[in-house]
Amino acid sequence: MAFPHRPQLFSVELRTARWEELVEWYRSVLGLRVLVRVVDDGYALFAAGDTRLALLRRSTPGEASGRWSLGFEVTEFDSIRERLAAAGASSSEPKVHPEGFRELVTHDPDGNTLRLFSWPEGH
Repeated sequence: MAFPHRPQLFSVELRTARWEELVEWYRSVLGLRVLVRVVDDGYALFAAGDTRLALLRRSTPGEASGRWSLGFEVTEFDSIRERLAAAGASSSEPKVHPEGFRELVTHDPDGNTLRLFSWPEGH
């Protein structure tokens, strides 16, 4: 069966009771650009490459899941690592994979798992 118009992932939505804190964390620590922020509704939408990350304020957001992680390709690996440390975020030691990319695992303030990876220059 052919699918001439395949769906495209528009955004990943995270529900949080700490909306203001997470908006600031994803903006200033991870460096995502805010596209939309509606304070009264507790909604923020960030540019994240070809997709987007939405933060939704909820009084009972549920627990962080071990079933998934957010994977971000970054170009300024060491700079982001320094911002994570300055923000008090713990992260794994960077690992260099046989394919040549560096990766670390960290968590946002809500405990959601993030994988940050970077290819060597010129890749």
